[in-house]
Amino acid sequence: MERLTLAAAVLGGAALTLSACGGGSSDAARPPAAPVTSPASMTQGAATPTSSPSATAASTPAKPQAFTAKITKIPSRATVKYSWHSGCPVGIDGLRLIRMTYWGMDHKPHQGELIVNAGVATKIVSVFHKLYDARYPIRRMELVDKYKGSDFQSIEADNTSAFNCRNATGSSNWSQHAYGLAVDVNTCENPYVHANGHIEHPRCVKYGNRKRMDPGVIHAGDKVVRAFRSIGWGWGGTWGGPWDFQHFSANGR
Repeated sequence: MERLTLAAAVLGGAALTLSACGGGSSDAARPPAAPVTSPASMTQGAATPTSSPSATAASTPAKPQAFTAKITKIPSRATVKYSWHSGCPVGIDGLRLIRMTYWGMDHKPHQGELIVNAGVATKIVSVFHKLYDARYPIRRMELVDKYKGSDFQSIEADNTSAFNCRNATGSSNWSQHAYGLAVDVNTCENPYVHANGHIEHPRCVKYGNRKRMDPGVIHAGDKVVRAFRSIGWGWGGTWGGPWDFQHFSANGR
C-alpha cells in the first residue's frame, strides 16, 4: 500500500489509541491546519410572483423531496453477512436498519442505509434530518457489507456508514462501530490523520488541509458537529493527534 505523509507542525506527545477509522502512530503529533467555519448552508431562491397563476406555477421550482426515514429490525443474517459475526458485543437483534433520505453531492435527494444500535436509531434519524434540511451534501450512504466489511474499501468509496463489528485501530478493544454507536461521514473529505500527518488514502491526502471549504468537509462548530452534539455525540476531529475528522461516536472515541 502506498503511504503518503502530510507535512505539519510537530506537537509533543505520543499518539492516542482510539476507536478510530484508521491506524494510529507513535510519532509526535503534527496537526493539520486550524479548522475554519464552513460557509452558510445552500438556500433555494423563491420564484418571483406574477399576476398570472399559471405563469407562477410554471416558473416556481419544484420543491425538493421531503426527508423520510424508516427504522426496522435487521431483515436477515444476509444483511450483515460481513459486518457481524459470532462474538460481537451486540447481537443482531440489538441493531436497527435505517433507510432514509440524504442530500447528495449532485444537489439531489437520495435514499441511503445505515445500521446502528437500536438504542440510538431515532437519535441518528434526527441528526440526518437536520443535515438534510441544511442541505449538507453526502457522497453515498451504503452498508459496509457492500464492501465485504472492509473499512478501508468503504473509506476509499467515500462512504458514510456506521455499524461494523471490528476492533479499534491499533487496539484489541472493540471500536464504537462494533456497538453501532459510531458514524463515519464523508470519509475522504474528512480523513483519519495519523499523529505524524500521514493519511492512508492517496486521493484524500489533500483534505488533510482543514482550511479547505469543499462540499462535505467538516469544520469545528459547523452544522454537522452541532447536529451530532445535539444528541450528545463527540467528534474525532478534536482528538489532537491522531485526528479522525469523519468520526462521530456516543462516547467521543
